[in-house]
Amino acid sequence: MIDRDIAMGLVRVTEIAALNSALWMGRGDKNSADQAAVDGMRKMFDNLNIDGIVVIGEGERDEAPMLFIGEEIGKRDQDDIQVDIAVDPLDGTNSVAKGLTNAISVVALAEKGCLLHAPDMYMNKIAVGPKCRGVVDINASVETNLRNISRALKKDIKEITVTMLDRDRHNDLIGEIRKIGCRIKLFRDGDVAAALATCFDETGVDVLMGIGGAPEGVISAAALKCLEGEFQGVLYPINDEEIQRCHEMGIKDINKVLKLEDLVKGDDVFFAATGVSDGELLKGVLYLENNRAVTHSVVMRSKTGTIRFIDATHNLYKKPKY
Repeated sequence: MIDRDIAMGLVRVTEIAALNSALWMGRGDKNSADQAAVDGMRKMFDNLNIDGIVVIGEGERDEAPMLFIGEEIGKRDQDDIQVDIAVDPLDGTNSVAKGLTNAISVVALAEKGCLLHAPDMYMNKIAVGPKCRGVVDINASVETNLRNISRALKKDIKEITVTMLDRDRHNDLIGEIRKIGCRIKLFRDGDVAAALATCFDETGVDVLMGIGGAPEGVISAAALKCLEGEFQGVLYPINDEEIQRCHEMGIKDINKVLKLEDLVKGDDVFFAATGVSDGELLKGVLYLENNRAVTHSVVMRSKTGTIRFIDATHNLYKKPKY
């Protein structure tokens, strides 16, 4: 069993990544913003009493010096539990570079063998909150899903808000949703935050649809498992090389609908996120006088159903320099 106290350790990991990357807000340099998040997150992991392996991270070993897929992290003492870790130190690098909204730092953790090692490619996704659990099917028509969501939420179809990445590949989907009469909310980057938003009434977001990154899909599924929402995905390879990669990873049927239990197994999953820039759910980092900063985070555990929002004020003079 994973020690419940790991939850606060994970928040410290996402906090330092957010504090580091937020310094690059609006400076037009997404690579430096991402690297700052990676540096802080990787070093903070050294303080956690886990024997962890990165199953979703910054890429393969030859692509990333830290938080690469397969990297072993944590203190890794003899008695530490073995866990899978999925990280996105900065989900929304372009948002930070351009000074836009919805960037977050995220981590998901589960017992070893419980997180799908998703290939780095696209995934078609649908995500909804707990009130719509069991009423969506990614293979059903867009209209069928939206009308089922409308009935489950007791909202008129014209009041349903669909969110998706602002990409040309979604033009046909946007046109179809407009004909049905639903509202649409586009975002430029950060579909983990958007999936998370479907589970909270105050965000005004009812469903996430469309094509985004497969690794982000696993992280989103971990969050929705903690929130008792629903996530479904289908891998969306764009060439023969990506199809071959799926096969090499043991994914024989690329058209299989990947549900929560396919993406995130087990009943003890942890998820933590800290806002980097302001979003529907989490506020971004706020820098104050006297070298202080405020962060806004959420941490969740599926086994207990606990959801904690944490506002923290940091004295940066006393922070380790990560």
